[in-house]
Amino acid sequence: MADDELEAIRRQRMAELQAKHGNSSSDQQDQQEAKQRETEMRNSLLAQVLDQSARARLSNLALVKPDKAKAVENYLIQMARFGQLGGKISETGLIEILEKVSQQTEKKTTVKFNRRRVMDSDEEDDD
Repeated sequence: MADDELEAIRRQRMAELQAKHGNSSSDQQDQQEAKQRETEMRNSLLAQVLDQSARARLSNLALVKPDKAKAVENYLIQMARFGQLGGKISETGLIEILEKVSQQTEKKTTVKFNRRRVMDSDEEDDD
């Protein structure tokens, strides 16, 4: 009788684990689909805003520097949402935007040398 109860508890627990695992995989699917929809929306908006040569330049930039390309994409999407773009941006317009974003995100590197002070033997000559 204890074995039957134990087996029933095991089956119930297994069903709970399977249900929980099934829900987490559906949550992951939902998140993945939402991410895919967002990517499609970004691409369609950028296709409306950029002409073919500018789009090619931006995709080349994304291969080399994905973080900078993402920043430029975000900038373009923001400008499009606020209606600040007059039409399609050409390659020269994109280059200007790239320069502007580069200036804003430019990191200034400074190098500072700390020279160790060694006891100078010339000062204390007892000769």
